[in-house]
Amino acid sequence: MRVGTILVLLMTPAAAAAQTAPQPSAQGDVSVTIYNNNQALVQDTRNLALIKGPNRIEFPDVANNIRPETVRLSLADSTIIEQNFDFDLLSPAALLQKAVGQTITIIRTNPATGVETRERAKVLANNGGVVLQIGTNIEVLRDDGLPVRVVYDSIPPNLRARPTLSVSVDSGAAGKRAGTLSYLTTGLGWNADYVALFDETKGVIDVQGWVTLRNTNNVAFDNAETVLVAGAPGEGRNGSAGLAPGSLAGTETSKRQRLGDFYLYPIDRRLTIAPNQQKQVSFLSVGNVPAKKIYRYRNDWLQESKDSISATSVLSFSSSKAGGLGDALPAGAVRVYIRDSKGQPQFIGENQIDHTPMGSMLDIPTGSAFDIKVKPELVKREPISGELWRRSIEYRVSFTSDKPGEVAVSKSVTYESRTFWRTSMKYTLTNARPNPVTVELIQGGLAQDWWWWGDWDVRVPNESIKGEQRSRDERVWKVDVPANGTVVVTADFDTRW
Repeated sequence: MRVGTILVLLMTPAAAAAQTAPQPSAQGDVSVTIYNNNQALVQDTRNLALIKGPNRIEFPDVANNIRPETVRLSLADSTIIEQNFDFDLLSPAALLQKAVGQTITIIRTNPATGVETRERAKVLANNGGVVLQIGTNIEVLRDDGLPVRVVYDSIPPNLRARPTLSVSVDSGAAGKRAGTLSYLTTGLGWNADYVALFDETKGVIDVQGWVTLRNTNNVAFDNAETVLVAGAPGEGRNGSAGLAPGSLAGTETSKRQRLGDFYLYPIDRRLTIAPNQQKQVSFLSVGNVPAKKIYRYRNDWLQESKDSISATSVLSFSSSKAGGLGDALPAGAVRVYIRDSKGQPQFIGENQIDHTPMGSMLDIPTGSAFDIKVKPELVKREPISGELWRRSIEYRVSFTSDKPGEVAVSKSVTYESRTFWRTSMKYTLTNARPNPVTVELIQGGLAQDWWWWGDWDVRVPNESIKGEQRSRDERVWKVDVPANGTVVVTADFDTRW
């Protein structure tokens, strides 16, 4: 039986008034530090009236998702004895559960006459349904749609209208003084979102950064000093989403405050974060940042296609102080807009970035390019001799420092008795746009450096245009494709397997 659908709960007049009239918050001077992992540090300073000796201090309006084991009370000349978090909140279901073994009043209304009848009933059980003893009869309170009300004689003392933390302290002196309650709570989180308006003609973007705050607690945090931390303590983060391929993370230091290894994003005014609310606050606004659109296509090793495949459209810009956004960027979604022929901003795509240091080069893929296509074809694959492999030594690419470069092959390695392979690839790039474009054509999957293979890096003895070995895994060609034109790129790859 769904008890909540048929019971109207009547309480004492004082309790009823508490339910209907909003109560002023019992919080004091509140500050919240919110992390990216749905966790926050709340610090609440209240004026407390104490007597000398043992005191029981109640703190209503703490977060209902509080982690009680993290509570710390800073109170001068006092020793904490114990603390309790009363999380049994006053609700119809809680009242009924607490009434098991107690006597209540059942009020039934005759739908035809409107006459009310009252009966005293003892609640025997509330396990998937309410079992009552009325006189000598045992009755199950049915969900039959008839008007039924339940009247409770009183509110159980351990049910609270608001989440309440109680702390017992031994005070060395009587009087009023400030005490700061600190605790961690879940249900408070934030993330960053970015809106980028790209002017392709001028080659610039305007970027607006928004913080979205979420409070899933049933308690408000009133007029709170709010600081956001870009990071999640105790949780590692891997990757550098949004960084340009082949680039390293930026090395510039932002002027923002730091907390250990995290950057702080303080909100410049106090906020009231209402219960179960989502709120947006601006934290970044930068205009006329140099940016460009590039096209990129990556082909995996030995992959070919019968059909032409769209290149990816990418918006590229910097977070550096000179010629960039000039800030460290918290992780979030970047949504890109451009103006149409009428000057109206239109959405063209979005992607995620990770926490990004200042000075980084960012590439934001916004979607597939309608008019820019690439068709990869495997033209030929044939065995070659160890001697031919040896002759292509100058094309061998390996890491000896931060950049790929040529390395001498160990004289102890012999090649004549081994079989090597030459793979010939052809890439057809087409451009249906009325203007020329540059496409970053990437052949990936080149690294063949499993430990048992030894000295077998891929070599590129022939290519129709000069490429750049961005890493052991990728070779990149920047291909200029004319308006309404076609360009064919060919390359040979010598490999051990």
